[in-house]
Amino acid sequence: MISSFEEYRIGTQFGLSAEQVEIAGHAAAFFMDELHPLQQRMDDEDWWPADAYRKIGQMGYLGTTIPADWGGHGLDYLTTGLICEVMAYANPAFAFSWLNVDNLVADNLCRNASDAQRRRYLPRLCGGEIVGALGMTEPGAGSDALGSMKTSAVRDGDHYILNGTKIFITNGPIADIIIVYARTDKTMGRSKGISAFIVEKGFEGFRVAQKLDKMGFRGSPLGELVFDNCKVPVENRLGEENAGHIIMHSGLDLERALSAMLCIGPARRALDLAIEHAKLRVQFGQPIANFQMIQSKLAEMYVALESARTFVYRVLDICSQTSGQSLGRGRIHKLAAAALFQAARAGTFVMDEAVQIHGGLGYMRDSEVNRLYRTTKVMEIGAGSQEIRKLIIAGSLVAE
Repeated sequence: MISSFEEYRIGTQFGLSAEQVEIAGHAAAFFMDELHPLQQRMDDEDWWPADAYRKIGQMGYLGTTIPADWGGHGLDYLTTGLICEVMAYANPAFAFSWLNVDNLVADNLCRNASDAQRRRYLPRLCGGEIVGALGMTEPGAGSDALGSMKTSAVRDGDHYILNGTKIFITNGPIADIIIVYARTDKTMGRSKGISAFIVEKGFEGFRVAQKLDKMGFRGSPLGELVFDNCKVPVENRLGEENAGHIIMHSGLDLERALSAMLCIGPARRALDLAIEHAKLRVQFGQPIANFQMIQSKLAEMYVALESARTFVYRVLDICSQTSGQSLGRGRIHKLAAAALFQAARAGTFVMDEAVQIHGGLGYMRDSEVNRLYRTTKVMEIGAGSQEIRKLIIAGSLVAE
């Protein structure tokens, strides 16, 4: 694989510890053995490997940032990012679903839930017994997720009654629990008066409306969720009433920083495949790797990838040292948006050049580089589009 983790141990601002390098190395080997062989079937059939997911949990690769008291492993965000990177190298679609559980659900619960909620859900999430999802995006909302939110929650005794629809929800069709955002006070303004709830799949009034068919990350289930007078116990509210916007913004920073690894891992794989193909593909009597035009492409791919990779490592290291109160605002808000912006842009560039180097083979749907190419585009859209990320970055710069 291009660029081992060892080179990041010396001469950088943050550095990787020997333990981090060892964890990443072991995880990389395990994921290539267990997850890489599954990717073609996942892509062909949009199939979710539930057995592999449980095995990942049993091997200790879920609940990475969760303290041991709640069933996790207490790793920092950079180490979790390294695990995500090598998982995405081996099987991007699996890593996409995994990150939703490990960060958007488990880490979110750990930071914001009550002790009773942590006891109820975290050990099972960490062990791979249950799958989680995050229900934020709605039809017609997109980048204006908070301001356009129509899903409502009304207190009725010891329950809330939820009504609304969530769309493009990763893990939605297979989730056992969903963190759902809903409007609880319409008088507080477009982006406030939001609360978060933990909805279990068996709750009255909840259903999966449809499983969606997407271009890339196939095998990571995507769905539309409907809440039709869904009864949610008051004890399943996450955090204080009308404070959901704070939970959401803090979670988005971590999501962006870690999601950048969903760009870095596949881009590393695509570069390795491009180098391998360039050495084997013979044209005009010699490997195309001998041609300066191909060498130029490989050099530019490497520089783009490693520049983004180093930046993402730095940002994740900062996240590891940042208190929860600082998330969702200020420097970390800018850096997280910038990390995903740069990683997504580098990923798109590397994938495009990798397909170009593969030529006609790269255009074939069943080739690995084609599968990787189809995963990339959504990283310029999800977790806030590239345009929104630039607004966050620029807004922070002019406010300083």
